[in-house]
Amino acid sequence: MPVTLNPYLNFRGNAREAIEYYHSVFGGELNVSTFADFQSAEDPSENDLVMHAQLDGPGLTLMAADVPNRMDYNGLSGFSVSLSGEDDATLRGYWDKLADGGTIVQPLEVAPWGDAFGMLVDRFGVSWLVNIAGAGGASS
Repeated sequence: MPVTLNPYLNFRGNAREAIEYYHSVFGGELNVSTFADFQSAEDPSENDLVMHAQLDGPGLTLMAADVPNRMDYNGLSGFSVSLSGEDDATLRGYWDKLADGGTIVQPLEVAPWGDAFGMLVDRFGVSWLVNIAGAGGASS
């Protein structure tokens, strides 16, 4: 198996909602396991929290989990998840879905390097970068 680098997002109590949302954005196959599934909850109130979720879509793998209350949680900051490629329609579709309920930081428009580029923070607080190679002239 080749080495794979992919984002693993941590949430405080809303990982299921977030990963199901990303499933609606990207499609693919979603698998979710709770702390109860592995008898791993130290607090019974956390049985239904997500211990591990994995979304495998076309060209992407996204993982997520809930951080139990006994562990420190510093939120989602200091990083961005980047989507890039040449498929203008697909990437703009992702952009539109991720922007719904989120905050656009930099509109998706042609950048000085000639690609369409934009930045946003989605409704769950995850920062996204979208770069569409060779989109020259098209803007949204």
